[in-house]
Amino acid sequence: MRSTKIVTSFIKSNEKLLILKRSEEVKTMKGLWAGISGIIEKNEEPLKRAKIEIFEEVGITEDKITLIKAAEEIRVNSPQYQNHEWEIFPFLFEAKNPTIKLNWENSDFRWIKVDELEKFETVPSLQKVLFNLL
Repeated sequence: MRSTKIVTSFIKSNEKLLILKRSEEVKTMKGLWAGISGIIEKNEEPLKRAKIEIFEEVGITEDKITLIKAAEEIRVNSPQYQNHEWEIFPFLFEAKNPTIKLNWENSDFRWIKVDELEKFETVPSLQKVLFNLL
């Protein structure tokens, strides 16, 4: 089975979590709500990739976030491809009243309470990823 390594990060501020709505311009999961995600390139450290994705997707620099928790990787079957799985590396960061500047990969964002996530149409297994961090 083939696998793709992915980071998924959540940012917490004032007891709420940031979720992003994937734009119509991305290849996959268009219009679904997600954390801040990206593919890990080659032998890159997952934490390094998480920080890069946070800056690219929401404009928050590394000095404005604090790592709260890194959870064990989670394996999830890809809903798009047979015999393919995602290896997801989850991270939870905290930021104090950050300013969000979305790039082209996302079209909207929300600050939500944890129990509100179920009200959103999300990428597969997002709740599972989040609950491993809480």
